[in-house]
Amino acid sequence: MLTAASVLAGLLLAPALASAWGPQGHRLVAALAWDELDPRARARVEQLLAGESDPTLPGIANWADDLRGNDPDIGRRSARWHYVNIAGQGCRYDAASACAGGDCVVEAIRAQAAVLGDPARPLEERRQALKFVVHFVGDVHQPMHAGYGHDKGGNDVQLRMPDGRGGNLHRLWDSGLLNTAELDDAAYLARLRALPLAVPAGTGPADWAEASCEVVVRPGVYVASGAAVDDDYVQAWLPVAEAQLRRGGSQLAGLLNRVLGG
Repeated sequence: MLTAASVLAGLLLAPALASAWGPQGHRLVAALAWDELDPRARARVEQLLAGESDPTLPGIANWADDLRGNDPDIGRRSARWHYVNIAGQGCRYDAASACAGGDCVVEAIRAQAAVLGDPARPLEERRQALKFVVHFVGDVHQPMHAGYGHDKGGNDVQLRMPDGRGGNLHRLWDSGLLNTAELDDAAYLARLRALPLAVPAGTGPADWAEASCEVVVRPGVYVASGAAVDDDYVQAWLPVAEAQLRRGGSQLAGLLNRVLGG
């Protein structure tokens, strides 16, 4: 059995990446989820990840992003599975209008969770589904992944990042806000664990997407294109980003417990 110490060790050895719930955010969501897995779900996760170079939830949390370089074919086919644009629809998810062909994060979570929970499926298919689920549940809790389509989830809103570099609103929420804390994974995990357990936002990916979208449309999240992100912005919105990480971990654990713990 993997122990809490072995998961923490994996975090300490993880590379300090600061680009795109960038890599650190995804690892933190996965590590928080591990805390809340029931024993049967933990055992099944261990079975599925046996043989991986880093057989932990944080170790596979960024696999779906890494596909762009490691397996471009799957990367292209799954590109639209990372987000859903619902801010222009009042933050209400409607599959017919927001997710044609099932190509969005909401339906991807549902589809991959079904594969993961099917014991008749080959081990490799279920292992891949676990990797997708862990990543996509992280994605759906990053507010810009449930935002507006007209600006590509904030990617078209150029601004000056807190570190003085150029960037955009999406990148700010992916990693720029978290980077201002200047914490490695282990220290950030301790900080997030100290937060109260998040109140669940419904029980499924459509609920999670709608709750993330509600963050996007709050006054003050968007800044004028070309503006510099100041300390007031960081103080206002970093706690919100951290709460989303905390909630994402809890809701990922709940999903894995339902799918694998039965």
